[in-house]
Amino acid sequence: MLELRAITAGYDRRAPAVRDASLTVAPGEAVGLLGPSGCGKSTLAKVAALLHRPDAGTLLVDGTRVRHWRHRAPRALRTAFGVVFQQPRLAADPRLRLADLIAEPLRATGRREAVRDRVAELAGTVGLTTDLLTRRPHEVSDGQLQRACLARALVLRPRWLICDEMTAMLDASTTAALVAVVEDYRASTGAGLLAVGHDRTLLNRWCDRTVHWDAVTSGTAEKTGGGEPAGHVTR
Repeated sequence: MLELRAITAGYDRRAPAVRDASLTVAPGEAVGLLGPSGCGKSTLAKVAALLHRPDAGTLLVDGTRVRHWRHRAPRALRTAFGVVFQQPRLAADPRLRLADLIAEPLRATGRREAVRDRVAELAGTVGLTTDLLTRRPHEVSDGQLQRACLARALVLRPRWLICDEMTAMLDASTTAALVAVVEDYRASTGAGLLAVGHDRTLLNRWCDRTVHWDAVTSGTAEKTGGGEPAGHVTR
């Protein structure tokens, strides 16, 4: 279980982006977090993914309280999360070819022997051809780069996926393709998903339940209704 309890977080303690937010995601569950731009949902997603330490509140993973964030978190906990951000060009090192971008987490965790096979496997999964793997970010489209970023998020086989506006900059066909990849991964591994966005229709179709930001910050998140079952997105 992924549990965020009364989280307050931001980049200025005098004006936090998130105040007293609570949310849970069960193993294998897909939860959509719906809210307008600038409300603080991306900051909360970073807290959930261990990328931003909150000013107050508690994050629990499988009942254990998280006490360290980013590089200070234990490796086994850090690698349990895969994250895909809204803007792939800000999330990708422009010097790396797409193959190296996907392999980055493997090399960082000392799993170099798995690079060749895992990169080839995931490239096929996300729809990247061999020639695209030799290109750098500026040589591919936003959709192609986001496919590589999704592959990077999956490369360590995480138990939790955090997709922060993953499809906001993509066309409908690429959106459907990437959502299908995430859902196939969840179906085969039982991973939980927190999908952040402002497209109610997409979240309702993609996720088991959709929670509005107002409910998250008012203490009624667990009472809000869910959308249509996952898998209703046209693939």
